[in-house]
Amino acid sequence: MMMTTPARRVGLARVLSKRGLCSRSQAAQWVADGRVTVDGRVVRDPEYPITGVQQQIAVQGADAQQGEHVYLMLNKPRGLVTTTRDEQGRDTVYRCLAGARLPWVAPVGRLDKASEGLLLFSNDTEWAAGVTHPERGPDKTYHVQVDAIPDAAMLEMLVQGVEVEGEHLSAKSARLLRSGSRNAWLEIVLDEGRNRQIRRLLGAFNLGVLRLLRTAIGPVALGALAKGEYRRLTPIETGLLGTPGANP
Repeated sequence: MMMTTPARRVGLARVLSKRGLCSRSQAAQWVADGRVTVDGRVVRDPEYPITGVQQQIAVQGADAQQGEHVYLMLNKPRGLVTTTRDEQGRDTVYRCLAGARLPWVAPVGRLDKASEGLLLFSNDTEWAAGVTHPERGPDKTYHVQVDAIPDAAMLEMLVQGVEVEGEHLSAKSARLLRSGSRNAWLEIVLDEGRNRQIRRLLGAFNLGVLRLLRTAIGPVALGALAKGEYRRLTPIETGLLGTPGANP
C-alpha cells in the first residue's frame, strides 16, 4: 500500500511573512489583534498551523494572497539606522524609500549607522535568508578608509585574523587601494557576517575606521547609484544572489 506524506504545517504568521505581506513580527501582531481569518474564522494564534494553499487567509477581510516579490538596492547614506522603527527616534533607511509606491520590504542584512553603501531590500524572505546565510551567502566587498597606512604584513594579519571577545575575526582578502600621507583606502572582502566585523577586526590592530562603504554583494556592485537613491535589481542580478521565490 502506498504511503502518503503528511502535509507540512507552517505557522500562520510565518505564512503571511513568506507571502511578502509584512514582517513576521508584524504578522504575529495582526493575528493577535484578531485581524486575520482562516476559512472565515478569526484566528489569534500566530503559530496556528497552515497546511495548504486551499485554506483561505484574509487580513481585515482582504484576501491575503502572495504579492509581487520585490528586490531593491539602496545606496545607504551615513547616519541612518537599518531598522523599520527606532526607539530613539533616529532616521532610518526607510527615509530613502518614502513616497515610493512599493509593497512592504525589509532590509536584507544590515549596515550600521556610520556605514554607507550597498543595502538590499526585499519581501522575498527565503531569498533574503539565502543572501544573508553566514556560510552559503555571497561575499561582501567593502572600501574602508583607515587612519594609517598598513603595510603588506598588516594586510596579511587581517586575513589570518585575531580573537576578539571570544570570536575569531578575519577577512577573506585585504588589499591596499590607495594611500595619502596619513591614511589609506583598503578593499576588504568578507565571506561571513558578524556584528561590526570590520570595525572590530581593524580595531584589534589599532586601525581606526574613518569611512566604511559596502560596494558589492557577490557579483552585484553598487555602481553609479547616487547616495540615498534606490533601484530595482534586474532579474539577472536577483538570480546571481540567490534563487528568487515564485510569484503567483
